[in-house]
Amino acid sequence: MNATPEASATTASATEAPEATEAPEGGSPVTTTGAPGDEATIASLLARLTLEQKVRLLTGATFWTLHDEPEIGLETIMVSDGPAGVRGAAWDERDSSASLPSPTSLAASWDVDLVHRLGRLIAAEARRKGVGVALGPTVNIQRSPRGGRHFEAYSEDPWLSGVVGTAFVKGIQSGGVAATPKHYVANDSETERMTVDVTVDERTLREVYLAPFERMVTEGGAWVVMSSYNAVNGVTMTENDLLTSPLKDEWGFDGVVVSDWMGVRDTVAAGNSAQDLAMPGPDGVWGDALVEAVRAGQVGGAAVDAKVLRILRLAGRLGALRDVDAAAPVAQPWPVEEVTSLLREAAADGMVLVRNDGILPLDTAGGQTIAVIGQHAKVARSQGGGSATVFPDHVVTPLAGLLTAFGADSVRFAPGVKASESILPFEPTVVTDPVTGEPGVHVRFLADDGSVVLDEHRVGGRLAWLGDPVLADTAVVEVTATFTAPEGGEYSVGFAGLGTFRFDVDGENKSDGLFFPEGTDPFMAFLNPPKQVFPVRLAAGQQVELRLLHEPMRQGGVPAVMFTLGYEEPFAAADAELERAVALAASSDVAVVVVGTTEQLESEGFDRADLRLPAGQDELVRRVIAANPRTVVVVNSGGPVIMPWIDEAPAVLLTWFPGQEMGDALADVVSGVREPGGRIPTTWAAAEDDVPVWQVEPVDGKLFYTEGLNVGYREWARRAALGGPAPAIAFGQGLGYTTWELGEARVADAADAAGGFTVSVPVTNTGSRAGKHVVQMYLSRVSESAVERPALWLAGYAVVRAESGESVTASATIEPRSLQYWSVDDHAWRTEPGTYRVHVGSSVADLASSIDVDIS
Repeated sequence: MNATPEASATTASATEAPEATEAPEGGSPVTTTGAPGDEATIASLLARLTLEQKVRLLTGATFWTLHDEPEIGLETIMVSDGPAGVRGAAWDERDSSASLPSPTSLAASWDVDLVHRLGRLIAAEARRKGVGVALGPTVNIQRSPRGGRHFEAYSEDPWLSGVVGTAFVKGIQSGGVAATPKHYVANDSETERMTVDVTVDERTLREVYLAPFERMVTEGGAWVVMSSYNAVNGVTMTENDLLTSPLKDEWGFDGVVVSDWMGVRDTVAAGNSAQDLAMPGPDGVWGDALVEAVRAGQVGGAAVDAKVLRILRLAGRLGALRDVDAAAPVAQPWPVEEVTSLLREAAADGMVLVRNDGILPLDTAGGQTIAVIGQHAKVARSQGGGSATVFPDHVVTPLAGLLTAFGADSVRFAPGVKASESILPFEPTVVTDPVTGEPGVHVRFLADDGSVVLDEHRVGGRLAWLGDPVLADTAVVEVTATFTAPEGGEYSVGFAGLGTFRFDVDGENKSDGLFFPEGTDPFMAFLNPPKQVFPVRLAAGQQVELRLLHEPMRQGGVPAVMFTLGYEEPFAAADAELERAVALAASSDVAVVVVGTTEQLESEGFDRADLRLPAGQDELVRRVIAANPRTVVVVNSGGPVIMPWIDEAPAVLLTWFPGQEMGDALADVVSGVREPGGRIPTTWAAAEDDVPVWQVEPVDGKLFYTEGLNVGYREWARRAALGGPAPAIAFGQGLGYTTWELGEARVADAADAAGGFTVSVPVTNTGSRAGKHVVQMYLSRVSESAVERPALWLAGYAVVRAESGESVTASATIEPRSLQYWSVDDHAWRTEPGTYRVHVGSSVADLASSIDVDIS
């Protein structure tokens, strides 16, 4: 993908692939790292290990680390979640992390150079925390908008997912850190994710769900791939032949297949499969049981050797194996100002402006009054949470960003409606450690006899320890805090957690018992626990003493503690708050209303019951629009929501989960300092009844992918040809602050079009300011086809940037694979001769020109 300037312009292009070797027979080129001598060294080290030593390396040492082996110079390797930031080994706000925009936001930028830079930041963050393996990117397909974890994936389109994910992989690994594309494969929804059996036909599996992984292995050279919990066509993925073919033999993947946590369940079946590493540790189904299985002839010794060889190769690439050179220089920590600048740029570049009647951008020098409305403006969702949670040292809220940009004299706030039922974790501004007197809370780990195993000061009320050694001797975790009311009113104080808790307020017991929702999956409930809150009326500055006791649980045999100690702010009667917000909007020059999803609606661990915003938010938007014709609606969600008011709104801006610099990036876009650079990577429906794939609940344990190839915009296009409904926001759609004119498309290299060809189109910025445009190229079949083809499919794009009045040429290479289909007759990629049409435009619903290409 590239843009060739006819005049001065800023252009985006794909990052260069690492050097590749020849392909294995029938496969694709594979990326290798290290000289042949390294492989010989690794093999010699393997030969020095006993069976017991080898098997020990196949299960993690702890929740987040792999075993060392001093005898051969193998060092400990730490792994950490990494799709949108690197948390490190501890869930600890004292060890802060850069919080990136959600992956869907990155895909919305369509900018592989930007994504590559963010990958480099991930590498720097990982090395700063001693991490060698970043557990990301997530490249599952956004098959249904109900998928609860889709904020962590890129797109509904397999080609775009693969292109963006590959840029991220290359960026991470350029800093000497392993990237981990996950979850391989067809883990596209959360309901019964540990056990669901996905039934999908061979061609769909190859062309849609395996395709992003293939690109990240063959072009991106990924060093690690994570297998998923689910089964595919009857076999759980940690035992599935798909780990061998196509991953290892056809694509030439020579890295490590790591399990999702607690995903390896059968000693022999997984031992004989191409699953290499079982996490977490130290317990698991391998260990002594695998040693016995090898000696009994149930698992071949060669299978164990193959797994260990891959782990040693990974260690060599990371510089964690003696006498083997690292694959890349180790990334160094970035200056704070560079981190902040990149994250602010990335957040703005992923924001998608889908409506604008001329309101935006706002003039910061105009002295106009701005009503900022909505609880999400004050307590925004900057990240999606779940296992990808990180602890940034700050988050700029939309309200804070707008206050900075427009001034306190111009900006006024009203929450309007209570959008979230979550408690707010205590922050150091409202709580004091009663032992040290510092802002924060005090934590003690108590043994069975009441003695103190460890005590420590913590800054906030969101606390977690997973597999931490201190838990081995801990019977009870105690947290104490002094809460000071920042203003007068009725608060609620309490906790959210799973298991046995006791909660006291000023010495009075408020709660004591086991809290575990009946019929709930333990792991999912652990990530999204129930809350217990209790009202307390306080004057401004009044204090109350809080004490929480919790007995640690075990998740999959691993000791674990995760809970939130926090509060709910005073909130007036619902009608009164709504009317106050409407009145504020009516008395202001401009209204900016911020709405969005909550952790109860959109998160890892469960799928969404519906696509509606929280109760009251749609009414709030409509009332504000009616009160002020200059209203900007900001939607803060990780995936699609239904917007029944979209045709009434003067301006609508989608922010996704934009990371720690959210508020400043939003202010940049609203004020015109930056252009909203995003284009939709997944279709937004106008109504739930229009959604092509609604079903995410398995039936008798099975989930059938009956839609086949027609995922996302492909099915919308097929239905449109039959008179079906149009979406609210089409795939690829997005506005900037300038206008563009596209000329006629041209094709080069058409003589051997089956081997790929280049499409170019002249693009002119016809507006009054510089801007960014994403020129998209789709294919469709003109000649009658012997096999089913989608109505059209994305095959290329170019990101162009140009000054006012400037013309550039946008060009993209259409790869041979984009013309091919997977033949289920001979299980191979085949190119069907005939005529293909290249459609060029600004979205799948705005294709300005086309050109036919004959393939022989």
